Amino acid sequence: MSRISVRGFAVASATAVTTVGAVVGVASGAQPGSVANTEATAADATIADIPAGQQAQVETASLVQQADDQSTQADAAALKTAQEAARKAAAESAQAKKDAAEKQLAAEKQAAKDRAEAKEQAASRSAERGALGDIAVKSSYTIAETQAMARQMMPADQFQCFSNIVDHESGWNYRATNASSGAYGLVQALPGSKMASAGSDWQTNPATQIKWGLGYMNDRYGSPCGAWSFWQANSWY
Repeated sequence: MSRISVRGFAVASATAVTTVGAVVGVASGAQPGSVANTEATAADATIADIPAGQQAQVETASLVQQADDQSTQADAAALKTAQEAARKAAAESAQAKKDAAEKQLAAEKQAAKDRAEAKEQAASRSAERGALGDIAVKSSYTIAETQAMARQMMPADQFQCFSNIVDHESGWNYRATNASSGAYGLVQALPGSKMASAGSDWQTNPATQIKWGLGYMNDRYGSPCGAWSFWQANSWY
């Protein structure tokens, strides 16, 4: 058998060390009172110095200690892995909650914006209906009456631009008809039936024609003045 150091087995317990020391002490003739010296001697002893009957006990104790150490290390590694997994899960949960909160906040802001826009549109439609309601429906209208309607239905700074276009398109004749194209009314809508979206009386009511024309200019050019700028450059709008 090779001479393996007792330290190489990392003797696991005081019992094993004491056992080895006692055996070595007896073998060397030491007195029972010299246990400390015996244990020191045992620490430097080798397997060959230990009686064969005790070698298996020493080796077993060393292997048990090694197994305990490995188990402890494995437990520590498992604990670390579990802690890291828990931290990762907590971070992911926190991020998910944050994302959900931000999404909800964005939805609430959008909903508030939509409500405000709807309220503004409703107020605008109400004001428009009020303005039109103040205009008496007649069988015919003079240019002055038609122009008064237009002033009442749009911002003051937009009237002149609107008037410039109507001057060129129809001369403020709400029954003006282009025989070749079919364009009709104050703003010469083409075809004239487009203005039905503003009212079924589009052929006879200048207020309905003004309403449609104003909406067209705002949607396409941003305002009557935007439409007038385009008209000056192109002679049409």
